[in-house]
Amino acid sequence: MTVHLVGAGPGDPSLLTVAAAELIRQARVLVYDRPSMDAIAALAPADAETHVVGLRRGHRALSQPEVNDLLVELGRRGDVVRLKSGDPFVASRGGEEAVALQNAGIAVNVIPGVSAALAAPAAAGIPLMLRQNSVTATFVDGNDDDEHAEPPDWHALARLGGTLVILTGRGRIRRIAAKLIEGGRAPDTPIAAISAASRASQQVLRGTLSTLPAPLPPPVTFVVGEAAALELTCTSPKAS
Repeated sequence: MTVHLVGAGPGDPSLLTVAAAELIRQARVLVYDRPSMDAIAALAPADAETHVVGLRRGHRALSQPEVNDLLVELGRRGDVVRLKSGDPFVASRGGEEAVALQNAGIAVNVIPGVSAALAAPAAAGIPLMLRQNSVTATFVDGNDDDEHAEPPDWHALARLGGTLVILTGRGRIRRIAAKLIEGGRAPDTPIAAISAASRASQQVLRGTLSTLPAPLPPPVTFVVGEAAALELTCTSPKAS
């Protein structure tokens, strides 16, 4: 009995790893977060038992402890494929699920995936590290309202410079931008907002820390720094 924590990548099914695609196609029990992953979940057998644990019309999202309990319950019955957006261990709480499963004596198999931290900037034509403007890239979870976690030190991140990639910070980006400016980042520092990276519905808007891009539908990845002003691709991910 094993729970496979499978990195589902940024959203385009063609960006799944071979290992991830094979596990999904063989799944008997599949757990995933949101209807936006339906195209990937559709690779599973038609008779697979599926559980959507994220917010969807007419149903509330399960809390993380509830998801942990569900995975333990299902894992005690047999193998489970648990889809995680991007990479299971990058801003997707796969680590918390792995701890809960191991504490329950259930084997865990982690299949790495393409994190939105890397895929979203690439899909938008933004090189995170370019010698002419940035030789460092820092990744941070913008969802800093968890009472059990220490919030990011935005002032320290501002002083660090380079390229900053903010995940899951859509609802807090105005406060985050203000803290980065307070910490020393110039108000005219470029920022890019990337929505639904790699999907047909991908949108990219650019602005600055003082003039933020208009809100975009989730999931959104933000890139802050000189690189965010660049656009080094001229075709959409679906055009090839």
